[in-house]
Amino acid sequence: MTEGTWNDAAKTPVIDWSVSASLENIEREGQDFAEVTNLGTAVRAWLALDPVHQKAAVLTIEHPIQLDGVATSHFSGQTIMALAEHLPSD
Repeated sequence: MTEGTWNDAAKTPVIDWSVSASLENIEREGQDFAEVTNLGTAVRAWLALDPVHQKAAVLTIEHPIQLDGVATSHFSGQTIMALAEHLPSD
């Protein structure tokens, strides 16, 4: 029998930053456009937003990832910030 290990690495396995992502509810030039890109670029774009736009933004990815032990494919506000904390430095 194999024992399971539940450490921090198990709660947030390696994140595939290249998955397709959509950053929505961001007003650009008076209109609301979704930005479709990869997860890493979307999170970096969110970090560059002012706090009002960060609060309104919604990030959706093509398939769920596990973040802090919870599988999700939709992020907003503090959950995007939690995701950003795992962003690799370039």
